Amino acid sequence: MPRRSRSALAACATLLALAACPAAMGTATAAPTAPTPVTQRAQNGLPPIGAEIPFSMLAVNSSFRIGDELVSLDFGGGIKQRVDVNRDDPFNSVRLRTIGFRVSAELPGDGGTVTFEQYDVDVEASSTLTMTQRFPPKYEHTIVVPVTATIDRPGQDPVVLFSKGPMVFSAPITQFPPRGDQYQLRAPVDFAAEENAAGSEKAEATLEKFPARVGGL
Repeated sequence: MPRRSRSALAACATLLALAACPAAMGTATAAPTAPTPVTQRAQNGLPPIGAEIPFSMLAVNSSFRIGDELVSLDFGGGIKQRVDVNRDDPFNSVRLRTIGFRVSAELPGDGGTVTFEQYDVDVEASSTLTMTQRFPPKYEHTIVVPVTATIDRPGQDPVVLFSKGPMVFSAPITQFPPRGDQYQLRAPVDFAAEENAAGSEKAEATLEKFPARVGGL
């Protein structure tokens, strides 16, 4: 048999053997790949770094004191947070940078609205998501955001007050993003005019309760 024919037959035999056993070809050519940081984080039950996650928010029967008047308000709106590395505990938690927060409610009586809105850039990524249990998964989600309170009544100029400290509310949750979980305000939030927000002057308004259901609404 000519040499060229023998070479062609040998090549055909090799191709037929590989076709009959594709797993062998895959084993020979595929190299094991290490999991990416995103895959590892997903396996750990934490969201990937850089993800931007919006949550709806509904806080019914919130208590807001304006001067000496205490009103019950139903706030609706939402928040958006970006996932950042928590260098203090990178395997069990992430930091969450608030990049948008706004909720509003109608005032009883003659009408008007109260609106809480983020007023400063969240440079420190102050909010956190911490895994407290692997299986079944449990988390602690703490939202920290400095806000303004805009009180807008008919026939009057809007009054804009600044929080003396950040608004902090949290909840133990079993999945993230949350789906209608109940969050509670850690402490009342005092508000004052911008020039008095950092001082010890008496508050002009106080958010006393903010029982918010977050996500899944």
